[in-house]
Amino acid sequence: TPPPQSVVTPSPSPSASASVSATPTTSPTKSSPTASASPKPSTKAKPLAGRTIVVDPGHNAVWTRALLKQVPAGNGRTKPCNASGTAGGSYAEHTFTWQLGQTLVARLENLGATVVLTRPNDHGSGPCVNVRAAITNKAHADLLISLHADGNLAKGARGYHIIVSSTMVGGATVERKSVALAHDLRAELDATRTMPRSTYIGGGTAIHARTDIAGLNLIDVPGVMLELGNMRNASDLALQRSPQWRATVAKALAAGAVDALS
Repeated sequence: TPPPQSVVTPSPSPSASASVSATPTTSPTKSSPTASASPKPSTKAKPLAGRTIVVDPGHNAVWTRALLKQVPAGNGRTKPCNASGTAGGSYAEHTFTWQLGQTLVARLENLGATVVLTRPNDHGSGPCVNVRAAITNKAHADLLISLHADGNLAKGARGYHIIVSSTMVGGATVERKSVALAHDLRAELDATRTMPRSTYIGGGTAIHARTDIAGLNLIDVPGVMLELGNMRNASDLALQRSPQWRATVAKALAAGAVDALS
């Protein structure tokens, strides 16, 4: 994501200014079991029951000049409302994050979680990065998982890394829990043996602290941003295009969320 940005869904909006006022609406509630239905699964079978997780599919499909509007980014900074992200050939980052996000939502819901999405589809513009943070806070979420991909042009640059903020409005406790979440997610991603840790950032740890990511700085709950591969690298891009790989990653991220919230 060059540069990086930092079920309930906000209404799509045609401009950044409209995005700022977007208000998420609660997803339809699953129907209640009938008298003949099987007994309610145990908490062990639904380890995320009672938990709320925000999934933020990074960026947006439609770029407009309104997205250049400066918005609060935390830590005394401002930054552009949003951007359309990078791409690997004809495969856009915003499409990758949306497709992966949909798979992750299904996985989390199957584990019992209530899931909040920061954008409703892959056709609109926005919402701004500060609004995405506000959606997370308004949901009183247990954690945030923000999905991105990188666009590094360095030769041989590939692999995933996880961004954490060291200047979160939630303070030191939330920052520590965010780092712990990053470790849990890293362990599950490594266990898939499909994509290496980043070769160009994070010093081999795949965890990178930053102070300029609005979507992390402005939240008061644990959260991370994942750069799930470099779209300018052919090996990473082949994985990102694969529905099977996206399903594997979604399963790993959901398992990491369970680990973090256990």
